[in-house]
Formats: sequence, C-alpha cells, structure tokens
Amino acid sequence: MKKLKDFFYEYRLLLANVPSAVVCLFVLSVFAMNLLANKSIDLGVDWLALDCGIIVSWVAFLSMDVLTKHYGPKASTMISMFAIALNLVACFIFWIASQIGGTWGAFFDFGQLDTINDSLDSTFGGTWYVLLGSTIAFVLSAVVNNFGNWGIGKLFRRKPDGFGAYVCRVYVSTAIAQFCDNLVFALIVSHFFFGWTIVQCLTCAATGMVVELLCEAVFSPLGYAVCKNWKQREIGKLYFDYINSRKEIAQ
Repeated sequence: MKKLKDFFYEYRLLLANVPSAVVCLFVLSVFAMNLLANKSIDLGVDWLALDCGIIVSWVAFLSMDVLTKHYGPKASTMISMFAIALNLVACFIFWIASQIGGTWGAFFDFGQLDTINDSLDSTFGGTWYVLLGSTIAFVLSAVVNNFGNWGIGKLFRRKPDGFGAYVCRVYVSTAIAQFCDNLVFALIVSHFFFGWTIVQCLTCAATGMVVELLCEAVFSPLGYAVCKNWKQREIGKLYFDYINSRKEIAQ
C-alpha cells in the first residue's frame, strides 16, 4: 500500500514539475495523431501507404525526447501514459457526442445528406479497432523511444550533454520507435480492417520513419535549446530532490 502511495505521490510531483505547456502540447499531439490516423493519404502508388497521423506524430516524439533527456526515461514514460489516459478520456467524450442526435456543419454545406452526418459521427466517435491499435502502438513506441534514447545517451562518456550526443540519441531512438509505432498500428488496423498488404504496412512504417526523422532534423535544435534552458533554470528541482532522497534511503 505504501509503495502505491509513493508511486502516486511521485506521479503528482512529476506532473507539477514539468512545464505545463509541454504537457499540453504532448497531450494534444497524441490526441490529434490518433484522430488523424483515420484518414489515409493518397500517394498515387499501390505499394506505398501512409495516414495523416504523421502530420503531428513528430510533436509527440519530440516531446518525449526532451522529457527523456531532462527527466529520464521513467518520467518520460509516465508522462506518455498520462497523455494516453487523457486521449482515451477525450475519445470517450467524442464518442458520447457522436451518439447525440443532431447535424454537423458540413450537413448544411452539401445538402440533406444523412451520409455526411453518419460519416462524421463515425470518424469523431471512433472505432474500437483504431483506438485499440493506436493505443497499443503508442505505448510500445513510447517505451522503445524513451529507454532507447536514454540507453544511447549512456554511450557518450565525453560531452554527454553536447549537441552531437543529443542528436544521435534522438535520431536513432526516434527512427526505431517511429518504425515500431507505424508498423504495429498498420498490422493491427490497416492490414486487417483497411485491406493493406504487408508490403504497404512495411512501406508505411518506413515512410513514416523517414518523415519523422526529417522533422527531427528541423526541430532537434529547438529540443536541445529547451533542454539546456531547463537545466540552467533547474526546472523540476523538487522532483529530482525527491528521487535522489529515495535513492539515498534505498542505499
């Protein structure tokens, strides 16, 4: 019982010591990523497939990279689970809205078409397999990304806080985690329910990984600057003091 209380106290302390803007951006990106995953992108070739979730997925991974660098993989994963929980709550609220009778704005733009309302209700209300697939995929990719990022960072003995070390740990962990995220979702959802082939699932995972890395190349300097700023300002000091005190007691 005491361990459970300590865990929730640590969770509350962590949430109180992570800048709220980052948590908000992280949660919004996770929700938007899962909602946009309902729409596939027409790339003009049969063997290549991608969904619109890739538009914002890089925000979630950038947030995890920054959180892992500053707070560690455990804390970053805890924030990731918090984002997933809020995403499930938001999906439940959207599902309730989809069950309420009424008309969407697009209904009046295109005429008396019940199909429009049904389609929008279906999209925003969500389907169980899309939500299940996206949740499993993101949980797995979050763990892979956070602990992979941390493990790669441990390999740098000289200048572990340098930009080169940051870029290496971010690029490698993101590439692996993003490939896992896209592949797991494609196999669970797109392959069985949308009729994608295995080749399309693999190309989707690889394409998403490449797009994610391009976004990381553009925004990694921003992530590194945020990490440096947090370290200089001693952001999260209360959380770190608590974790260090727990380690001293354990020893």
